[in-house]
Amino acid sequence: MNGFARDSARFESFLNFCRVEKGLADNSIASYRFDLERFSAESKVPAKEVSAEQLSAYIDSLYHAGLSARSVARHITTLRNFYRFLVREGEIDRDPTEFLSSPRQWSTLPKYLNQEEIHRLLQAPGEDRPAGLRDRAMLELLYAAGLRVSELCRLELAAVEAGLGVLRVTGKGNKQRLVPFGQSARRAIEEYLANGRPALLKGRASRFLFVTARGRAISRQGFWKLLRRHGRRAGIYRHLTPHLVRHSFATHLVEGGADLRSVQVMLGHADISTTQVYTHVARRRLRETVDQHHPRA
Repeated sequence: MNGFARDSARFESFLNFCRVEKGLADNSIASYRFDLERFSAESKVPAKEVSAEQLSAYIDSLYHAGLSARSVARHITTLRNFYRFLVREGEIDRDPTEFLSSPRQWSTLPKYLNQEEIHRLLQAPGEDRPAGLRDRAMLELLYAAGLRVSELCRLELAAVEAGLGVLRVTGKGNKQRLVPFGQSARRAIEEYLANGRPALLKGRASRFLFVTARGRAISRQGFWKLLRRHGRRAGIYRHLTPHLVRHSFATHLVEGGADLRSVQVMLGHADISTTQVYTHVARRRLRETVDQHHPRA
């Protein structure tokens, strides 16, 4: 019997806890499952009997296997949450992950599109077809509100306050936030609602804002494909992703003088430290200020 089969009931209880009580997204659950499967495959004893020394040796083996610091940190997070769950359930008395230290991760500056590239991307969808009106509205809203791709695709019609220019977004952990959006996105949404969405639905009902020709909510994979297609049409051939547009939203806000706390709220970051990666923009602006105005620059 392999490790995961031996501990499967315990793992499934933990994953159900993460899904129901912590409200984690399907992608997070899938990552936890993958990490636990790998851990069990290499473990010689049941999970509840693993010692702190064995856990440390397992983490060391991940480094030797060539995993990045970011991947190792994710494994450690999975194990910490799992063993805290076992303590909470009374299955173990002491948490063996108590003294595991997370690897130091070097902050990488987020890549982003410049404003001219964003303009070309938003102009790429043709507006002579219903799908084009939908694509234009999705791209406008993605950039105007800095949404995650899952948030964009699962956005419900009732969550859009077009008159106020505000979205009610449900993010990670089922946390809700209000995100404003501008006039350009508002016009694109109104045009899509008037002439695009009814033509796609053909009389069918849907609670989702963005739908396919079959009347279903557009999937994350479907949006990735249309984003790449419109990117090529706009002459953007590098690795174009929804997250790149999200980074562009945040970067352009900070370039325009927005404070990090406001950007944190709009992005739905739980911790300001996640948002601080965008301070590189503020530092660059200081450099440009010195270069332009200091007499000895």
